[in-house]
Amino acid sequence: MERPVPVDERLLIEAAQRDPGRFRELYESHFARIYAYIIRRVHDRAAAEDLTSEVFQEALANIQKFEWRGIAFASWLYRIASNAIADRWEKGRREVGEPLPNEPASGGMEEIERRAMLFQLVDNLPPDQRRVITKRFVEQKSIREVAQALGRSEGAIKQLQWRALETLREQMGRANG
Repeated sequence: MERPVPVDERLLIEAAQRDPGRFRELYESHFARIYAYIIRRVHDRAAAEDLTSEVFQEALANIQKFEWRGIAFASWLYRIASNAIADRWEKGRREVGEPLPNEPASGGMEEIERRAMLFQLVDNLPPDQRRVITKRFVEQKSIREVAQALGRSEGAIKQLQWRALETLREQMGRANG
């Protein structure tokens, strides 16, 4: 199922294809979600940072080859990330000479598109809700840590989280029919 690509994202990509210096805007808008995707799979901060860097280096090097095919730019980045993780596992397996645990399933293109849509929906939440969701689920902070970071009560953070999750469930339900 094709989803409309936000016009502003398409314009950013076209600008980056004309002038690689404009890639920074794409990097800034997608860094957190790509890093979160990788860290959940490798469970090692240094490796996740290295892999995230590799993903964006490859994306910048290949931005001219990116073509619109009805999927979000984030899906392309997830595919690069998935391949980078698989390459890291394979390299580790060859160096150690023994099989490593299987890489977590990437979920295929539908899963990548679903995640890209979810991240886009999170970006559209009201600022307070977006900050809570990001701190709770991307940065994996506790309710108490989020409350302290945002200078709010734990009850307020729970309420913001609940409202954000309800909004996201509703929007995901509408998007999936």
